[in-house]
Amino acid sequence: MAKRPSKKPVKDDSWIERATDEFYRMLTQAKKTGVIDFRTTPSGNLRAAIREAVENAPPPVILHFCSLIIPERKTAEGILIGSTSVLWTEIVTRLHKRWEEAHKIPPAKWEELIAGAFHKAGYDEVTLTPRSGDFGRDVIAIKNGIGCVKIIGSVKVYAPDRRVGQDDVRALLGVLSGEQSASKGIVATTADFAPRLRSDPFIKPFLPTRLELINGKQLRKWLTELTKR
Repeated sequence: MAKRPSKKPVKDDSWIERATDEFYRMLTQAKKTGVIDFRTTPSGNLRAAIREAVENAPPPVILHFCSLIIPERKTAEGILIGSTSVLWTEIVTRLHKRWEEAHKIPPAKWEELIAGAFHKAGYDEVTLTPRSGDFGRDVIAIKNGIGCVKIIGSVKVYAPDRRVGQDDVRALLGVLSGEQSASKGIVATTADFAPRLRSDPFIKPFLPTRLELINGKQLRKWLTELTKR
């Protein structure tokens, strides 16, 4: 009688099957809502896989995004943010460690990151404006109640050696003066601002109560602090 061959050790890939099942469950739910919500993953398989990829994989991984924000609904001004996705936190965590990768993130995704940041900061209504026809406003953030404020934000994704100039900042000031319901304008950049920009006679009078300038160093610190909330 022939001897039965011994079984070779089988690698435990059960997590792949579980993650796949969970992903298809999320797709089924997305047919109803139009959104894949990573917050609803009970098993944590997908979240663990995302975290492992973002933390340990080589830098190009950061360029392969899905949505960093979870939309609530469309409005006349753009998309109202419902919440941030798991990827928002994971990307910000990676940027804290490797800020040089900030310059590899597409501008559209940076706008999602900033919109998510305002939502994390406790603003009641955060709108991500469309890529075209936004009138110089990438993000609109409103905080209701006593001391209600409306912020219009402009995001400048520049290389480390490029500076945001006076014209870019003055352009937002023009939008701010034209939009009477706006309380304040914010220009955020992954790089820095031109030397002596803050002393420009057409800019200085608005700092910091009507206009705020956030450079890459300040942006990194702000985003990191928001992940701890």
